Amino acid sequence: MNDQRRDISITVPILARVEGEGALSLKVKDGRISELNLRIFEPPRLFEKLLEGRRYEEVPDMVARICGICPVAYQMSASHAIESIFGTTTSPWVRAMRRLFYCGEWIESHSLHIHLLAAPDYLGFNSAPEMAKDYPDEVRRGLRLQGLGNDIISFLGGRSVNPVGARVGGFYHAPAIAAAQSLLQQLKTLLPEAEALVRWTGGLNFPAIQQDFECVSLSHPDEYPMNEGRLVSSRGMDIAISDFENEFIEHQVPYSTALHCLHNGKPYLVGPLARLNLNWDKLPASVRKNAESTGITWPSQNVYHSLVARAIEIHYAFVEAIRLLEAYELPNSSYSESQPKAGTGYGCTEAPRGILWHKYEMDGRGQVVNARIVPPTSQNQARIEEDLKLSIEQLGFDQPDDIIRHRAETVIRNYDPCISCATHFLDLRVERE
Repeated sequence: MNDQRRDISITVPILARVEGEGALSLKVKDGRISELNLRIFEPPRLFEKLLEGRRYEEVPDMVARICGICPVAYQMSASHAIESIFGTTTSPWVRAMRRLFYCGEWIESHSLHIHLLAAPDYLGFNSAPEMAKDYPDEVRRGLRLQGLGNDIISFLGGRSVNPVGARVGGFYHAPAIAAAQSLLQQLKTLLPEAEALVRWTGGLNFPAIQQDFECVSLSHPDEYPMNEGRLVSSRGMDIAISDFENEFIEHQVPYSTALHCLHNGKPYLVGPLARLNLNWDKLPASVRKNAESTGITWPSQNVYHSLVARAIEIHYAFVEAIRLLEAYELPNSSYSESQPKAGTGYGCTEAPRGILWHKYEMDGRGQVVNARIVPPTSQNQARIEEDLKLSIEQLGFDQPDDIIRHRAETVIRNYDPCISCATHFLDLRVERE
């Protein structure tokens, strides 16, 4: 009992194997967590302010620079929002290719996270290079899958990092039939590896933790959500994306440059596990059967199953990309023209890490008057802190500090936080006497 009530102070000055720069401070006093701060200290990047005065044609390329891992998500949310203002109607070809574009991003992002960032935690290694000595085939598989995801993004975007092929109304260029056939063959060749990945992740040794958390994602009546749908939750919410501001409130915390977002005053989960829990029935039968072979019951309240959910979404993205490319034809035009008009529009799509919400106010010349962007990591930040408290309390404070530290880092990495995306605003207050 005395060990349980010892005072503990743990600081992780730099979080490893996450995108961006963050830290954690944790204090335990009299057997209870007295302070827990997930500190994000990257300087605010002020993208929303930088967008003001820019013409609508510039917006997709500008917001792609917010994140090198999920630029497609930023381009799609922005394009949908602006198109809703202008009344732009996109073609079925554009809609299909936007889903293919997103498949590439899910594959590359999820593969990177599973193999290089998260798996070492569950296999007893400090890094992916260290893990590769004992698991060379698995690491090579991750690199192959990630590379193919990048190839899909390049197919439509011209390049995989900060792609430049997307525009409001569609794409600047329609790829050749031969390029589509080549990509299709690569997907079919690697499909068995995507299927095997699901079973491999399902066999990892996860902590057996059940938590009560609210899941939030897009939901579409006919398909697994990527670009379109309504916002739903596991606790009955069902709203249009334009009502986001009425349901979700962001607030500043003094130790982070990322805003915290709450629903009904409480943390919530976005991302692959939330999507899977809320849209299980929208997955193809082959993907569900493979997921069920892991022995995990879906939906799941074990947040560590997020890793398996990412693998399942990779499998789904392969199946969906193959379907789209098998039907690929050259369009009459790869985009629809837009006529600028004043108004306010909303876009919300499913980035690899969860819903990415955009709001734009445009003037009649097609220039941005005001912009607001709510990334998934800022939405998950309060849930991460809540998870840290629950997980560490379950682990027990009688554990050595290095064990507690490792559990805390594992919890944070499990959410695959994109810290650079989340840095948002700095509340500077100066008091003078």
